[in-house]
Amino acid sequence: MKKILSILSLLIIFCFQDINAQVKKWTLEDCINYAITNNIGLQRQRLLTQSKEADLLTSTMNLLPNLNGQSQLQVANGRSIDQSNAIAFNKNLTSTLGIYSNITLFNGFSEINTIAANKFMLKAGLESEKITRNALITDLIGQYYQVLYARGLEDASKMQLDLSEKQLFRITKMVETGKEALSKQYEIESQASADKLSYTIAHNTASQAITTLKQMLQLEPGSEFDVLVPDLNNTLITDNSFNPDSVYQLAAQNLPRLKEIEFELNASKKQIAAARGNISPRLTANGSIGSYYYNVLNAGDGVTQNSYSKQINGNLQKQVTFSLTIPLFNNFSNYRNIKMAKIRKNDTELRLELEKNSLYTDIENACLNYNRGKDEFAAANSNYYYNTKSFNAVEKKFEAGLVDVTDYSLAKTTLFKAETETLRTKLQLLIRKLAIQFYSTGEYENLVNGQF
Repeated sequence: MKKILSILSLLIIFCFQDINAQVKKWTLEDCINYAITNNIGLQRQRLLTQSKEADLLTSTMNLLPNLNGQSQLQVANGRSIDQSNAIAFNKNLTSTLGIYSNITLFNGFSEINTIAANKFMLKAGLESEKITRNALITDLIGQYYQVLYARGLEDASKMQLDLSEKQLFRITKMVETGKEALSKQYEIESQASADKLSYTIAHNTASQAITTLKQMLQLEPGSEFDVLVPDLNNTLITDNSFNPDSVYQLAAQNLPRLKEIEFELNASKKQIAAARGNISPRLTANGSIGSYYYNVLNAGDGVTQNSYSKQINGNLQKQVTFSLTIPLFNNFSNYRNIKMAKIRKNDTELRLELEKNSLYTDIENACLNYNRGKDEFAAANSNYYYNTKSFNAVEKKFEAGLVDVTDYSLAKTTLFKAETETLRTKLQLLIRKLAIQFYSTGEYENLVNGQF
């Protein structure tokens, strides 16, 4: 019987291990890669880019001549013109067919400039896609750090609860042996109860942070999800220094938020040239090949009519024409289009200048916040170090009966605040450094890989 129970116990352990193994621990890189591939908002942005590709293809194909075929079948009864150009009153059938084509030879280079404008708009669309992707990654990183902070608070709260339960166990034994008063046990029980409440709140907060990250990833309902928490104790805080002017010079060359507007500005210049092309003379060439077939349906037996092939070959007509159109007055629509194109160009220039000012402000604040964050982390880390030593000393005095529960609880609470503040300032410093490095490169992927 004992052997059977042992086998069942082993099977249960293995089953639990298999279940736990199925729950994937997601790293920050995993979250970003999944979101870039599956995020609906980013997929919609890619569709907008594809529409710009279609616009470019359409404008390019407009340079080619068109080619169309036409066929018409007519049955008439009454006065008509027969195949000998005489007036007839018979019931007849006429069939015409032909192919025609036209091409624009010159229109003030409007189509050429439209193609150039659409090329720049496609490039702007690609940069806009990068902006959407980077915004998504930024949100994911922010929430990932929220998860790490919440998990850190949960671990610190659990440590506080373990300390209280450890002291409660010790005091309970001493009360049973008469070495401590029962009131001291009640005080420790109260402290353990408060720590359990704090741990429960911290655990629920961490669960909510995990759920929020899962929702941002847009995972399938019911999907198991958990985060692989890195060892932050082994994460080095380097003594970097960043100059706002140097970072801005790199950001102006790399960030898609500036490139997008710059491409739109180049496109607007080409759109002005395209609009001006519409007030120039327009030269087009047209060509066609056609023929027709005529048959009298109620002709008598003595009437001879040519065959279908003979009539088609005999009535074949080829034509080439050139057309020159000079716009003289079009209700000022062309001049209005030119003016609107200039207005869009001026507005784009102002948007670019405004975005440059906003970018420099963001970079300057990021550098200042990082420098302040370094000082805060150094102070918090030092405070945590000394509070740890202080708590260890108070704990030994408490176990020796030299301090009461109030002093012990105060020292434990102070240590908890110091530990959580160290975690907060460290995570805050890491994310601020990541933001500055992003300004310098315009890409998050390589930075995230080496962050932890």
